[in-house]
Amino acid sequence: MHLPSQPGLAGGGQDENRYKINLLCYNAANLWKANRSSPTIIITIMMTPGSLGEALLVDEVTKVKTNRPTVLSKSKDAKGDLFCQELNTKDTKRTKENLKEVLSSCFSPNLSGLACTCMQVEVLCPSCLENFGGVMYKTHTCGELRASHVGQTVTIAGWVHRRRDHGGVIFVDLRDRYGLIQVVFNPDLPKETLDQLASVRFEWVLQIAGLARRRPEGMENPKMATGEVEVVAQEVKILNPAKTLPMMVSDDSDLPDENTRLKYRYLDLRREKMTRNMILRHRVIKFMRDYMDQQDFIEIETPILFKATPEGARDYLVPSRLYPGYFYALPQSPQQLKQLLMVAGMDRYFQIARCFRDEDLRGDRQPEFTQLDLEMSFVHRDDVLAMVEGLYTEMIPAVAPRKKLMFKPWPKLSYKEAMERFGTDKPDLRFGMELYDLTEVFKASEFRVFQSALKAGGLIKCIVAPGSASMTRREVDELTESAKGFGAKGLATLAVAAEGLKGTAAKFVKAEEVEEVKKLTGAQDGDLILIAADERAVVNKVLGGLRVIFRDKLGLADKDVMAFAWIVDFPFFSWNEEEQKWDAEHHPFTMPKMEDLPKFETNPGEVLSDAYDMVCNGYEMASGSIRIHRRDIQMKMFQMLGLKDEDIQAKFGHMLEAFEYGAPPHGGMAPGIDRLVMLLADEPNIREVIAFPKNQAGRDVMADAPSEVEPKQLKELHIRIVDK
Repeated sequence: MHLPSQPGLAGGGQDENRYKINLLCYNAANLWKANRSSPTIIITIMMTPGSLGEALLVDEVTKVKTNRPTVLSKSKDAKGDLFCQELNTKDTKRTKENLKEVLSSCFSPNLSGLACTCMQVEVLCPSCLENFGGVMYKTHTCGELRASHVGQTVTIAGWVHRRRDHGGVIFVDLRDRYGLIQVVFNPDLPKETLDQLASVRFEWVLQIAGLARRRPEGMENPKMATGEVEVVAQEVKILNPAKTLPMMVSDDSDLPDENTRLKYRYLDLRREKMTRNMILRHRVIKFMRDYMDQQDFIEIETPILFKATPEGARDYLVPSRLYPGYFYALPQSPQQLKQLLMVAGMDRYFQIARCFRDEDLRGDRQPEFTQLDLEMSFVHRDDVLAMVEGLYTEMIPAVAPRKKLMFKPWPKLSYKEAMERFGTDKPDLRFGMELYDLTEVFKASEFRVFQSALKAGGLIKCIVAPGSASMTRREVDELTESAKGFGAKGLATLAVAAEGLKGTAAKFVKAEEVEEVKKLTGAQDGDLILIAADERAVVNKVLGGLRVIFRDKLGLADKDVMAFAWIVDFPFFSWNEEEQKWDAEHHPFTMPKMEDLPKFETNPGEVLSDAYDMVCNGYEMASGSIRIHRRDIQMKMFQMLGLKDEDIQAKFGHMLEAFEYGAPPHGGMAPGIDRLVMLLADEPNIREVIAFPKNQAGRDVMADAPSEVEPKQLKELHIRIVDK
């Protein structure tokens, strides 16, 4: 147990090491104030290998004459060699003298400023918890006790997970975030202890001192990591009682509705699954940080209060008290700022960024979310993709060993190929059921539905659902309603069966047409062919949506497989029919394919962008692009989006000016962390992997936010609420 540092002490410069040792002496002195037993003191000294400080330190430590310390271990560390010295004696006074002598010898005048890069003291004293003045509540966590601890006196602290009374012998499962340990309370304990125990209920916070012993033969619990041992209680202290909980946290059965869970989120997070999700999230972020550091990226924080600019979603606005009528905006992403960092020469930047978008919510969206934001200078598209692919290829097996990567290296699909084969730009590649074009097969069909679609310039495509020919009429009707929800006017089906062709389109197609369809798609007896006829975008969306429905219905995808892929060559513009103008498909800072620049004026719809998406298992995991770094191209982009010159200058003048001072070519992306952890944890939505999320209506039901504020605050901000 590391001793806490004391407030009010400071150090630095040449005296930094001397400060550290004084701090340790101060803490150590506090330990002996009422100590009635013999603690074991561990002094850990981190040295630079082969340095003068190392040699002098070892020489000084060996000068200790009383209970001479011995080197217990020496192991290589990235920062130096680790030396552990143990002083153990029954004489408290002499132990104190030894400690002081070692500490002072380590920092004799000729070592000051040379020796230690890190130093700490550990006190291992199970029986003298009270004497430490509350410094230590426990000597072990609830999840760490094993057979090797048998015979040791231990002190543990945590929450009552379960309580069972077996004829006077009481069993309590005590829990902390590290696990569970069974504690046995025998009836021969002092009456006051038993009286205390009689009132203990679920989720009370206890501190228990006792003896670790093996469980009786046949009573082991292989489902618990600590299942070989138990603690025989000698003392118990109630640290805090608990009211009857509004929800059970001991298991996942009988959970309340989500709003109740979110209202009492601090209780919900005690559940093992939620704790596991938080730990997984931590490991993901830590791996990202370590990997980026190894790749020479530097982590730079960018402002949360920034400028409102059009980036695709609504901004959250923050009124300025000092500048009435003016507003900051919370960043939808650090897009402009990370590009400006490239102009500043910070050629490899990253941060774990908080982002904010005021948009309609769904299962994998929140008004605030977290992403790994990164940007690189002097790179092409494939340089960025290779860097991120390397990160994820190493990270997935490290943080979630049960997950398997489907592809190494990851496939690249053009946007057009993804849409034509899978009906979406974020395909789930864990299973087949690709889309087949039947336009040629049915170009002379007499089926009126097919002919009307072809005459309108549309096409005919299908998917094949394996083993689904026996679906009932009601099930087919439900699929038709789903298809209409995706934009279809209807849905034609052909059920291939040994006894003959069935389905809603069976009597409208010819036998030779059916044989061509079977040959093209590989459909076999027992399969169901689902056909959509409409304009290309509608057909792809409908069949892509039905493909996912059958994935879940038939269990076609292995949840432990991660099928990452890159989607590239997106359209640069999309036509806004309502406003009769071109919109940016990604964001206005994306570089077009240089060879397509001449098409800006003549055929904007054919311009491709140097943008890319990372997809996995049917989700968009990240979006990125090579950025515009030239003022003339950026200006042209804004003009194509219909912005007036004065608006461009007001909203983006700082960016345009920066591009005139030597902006390097650069690109980046921003993988979402919430969605990744959701997939790794096998959760249905990102709220399960965020500590304190908003509900599906965008409310924080725990704190009841958003909420009204005091009229005084509104007045200071020069805001008046107007009734609708």
